[in-house]
Amino acid sequence: MIDLHSHLLPGIDDGASSVEEALSLARIAVADGITHMAMTPHVHPGRFDNTQQTILPVFNEFQAALDEHEINLCIHAAGEVRLSAEMLGMFAVDQLPFLGEWDGQRVMLLELPHSHVPPGSDKLVQWLMARGVVPMIAHPERNKGIMSDVSKLAPFVELGCLFQLTAMSVAGNFGVEAKRLSDEMLDKGWVTVIASDAHNSDRRPPVLSEAVEAASQLIGQAEARRLVWDNPAKIIGLL
Repeated sequence: MIDLHSHLLPGIDDGASSVEEALSLARIAVADGITHMAMTPHVHPGRFDNTQQTILPVFNEFQAALDEHEINLCIHAAGEVRLSAEMLGMFAVDQLPFLGEWDGQRVMLLELPHSHVPPGSDKLVQWLMARGVVPMIAHPERNKGIMSDVSKLAPFVELGCLFQLTAMSVAGNFGVEAKRLSDEMLDKGWVTVIASDAHNSDRRPPVLSEAVEAASQLIGQAEARRLVWDNPAKIIGLL
């Protein structure tokens, strides 16, 4: 399986705090059957001031640690970009990280605030798309505004955004509402990727297998596998 959303890079955001913790999470991922992971630390101006340029040295150090400890996990450097006005300036000077490509467009993992969908978000998406970037909306099923009114997703669906569900939401471990919305999005065929959004070993581990099993019961094994292998592989260039 391929996990395109994780916070394993140590000391760079609210994920792993040390190399040792990051390696422990990598071992959990491998044990679960994950072969590839995108390292997607938060890019959130004013809170986590990461850029493509600051992420890369930490990524290279973690890659070296994986090699030293002989952990068989392929990792890819990316980031989770918080929707903000600062994005525009960062884009202009090539500071924003990307996951890969989808049908000739670069893919950005784009995070909305957890509380709501900011007015004008669709305009920012259009701005990105006009510049050859397709947003993959991170964990929309956990956004309180979307939970209360699923029609708030409609503009993003109509614009052709990609969508990433959190594995724990699909498995039912992020509450009833997140599970309900996950199931609805899966049923409608809106989901591109299921990913762990792993932060730690106890509350948010890098595990996809439970979500694949839950999704298989709803949309079938072949479709569930597409969300943790085929589509992620296409994005990072394995297919």
